[in-house]
Amino acid sequence: MNNLVKKYYDDLAKHYDENRFNNSYGKYIDKQERKFLKESILKNKYKKILDLGCGTGRLLDFASFGADISSEMLTKAREKFPSKELQLGSVTAIPYKEESLDVIYSFHVIMHLDKQITKDFLKESHSKLKDKGILIFDFPSKTRRLLVNYQPNSWHGANHFTIKEIKELIESNWEIKRTRGFLFFPIHRIHKKIRFLFTALDILLCKSPFKKYASYIVIELEKK
Repeated sequence: MNNLVKKYYDDLAKHYDENRFNNSYGKYIDKQERKFLKESILKNKYKKILDLGCGTGRLLDFASFGADISSEMLTKAREKFPSKELQLGSVTAIPYKEESLDVIYSFHVIMHLDKQITKDFLKESHSKLKDKGILIFDFPSKTRRLLVNYQPNSWHGANHFTIKEIKELIESNWEIKRTRGFLFFPIHRIHKKIRFLFTALDILLCKSPFKKYASYIVIELEKK
């Protein structure tokens, strides 16, 4: 699986930013992810923060370090952040010492893996975080996908969970600090002239018990 993911993103790196986040869908997701990270990270005095699966560095301005499985993606990230420490690594082989990190965040990564690798990711992150360290990651909502009868046609974006399933995976090693949804409405399919009518409600629903019906769920865990 790792080799498939690596090759895919190596090939995509050159045009990744333009193709994925230079459109209405990508910009909306980016805005929501940044808001979540600001609320979780900037209000605290964390020093060692890792963007795991940092890609081309879209969210590296919140991190001290970055790691990614794709060397080509890291090349692009280094162009944006030449002073950042960026290393090759994966969710199951984080290139830092045990109990050395305050925060790990990982966006749009778990969605491409499977349940066993997700369990390994949780274990690896737990070992690399300090006591009370924070882990933030997102995943496609299984509840939403069942509702719309979504059928993945490859490994890309095929992994999904319910919030309940994530709770079962983390067992007693973590405390859930908060969860939130991203993209309740298909904003990218709504005309720009009337999108503002949906945006505020979208954000409100993503904070409510209806968050499980959003396209993505983000979760913040604290290491026990």
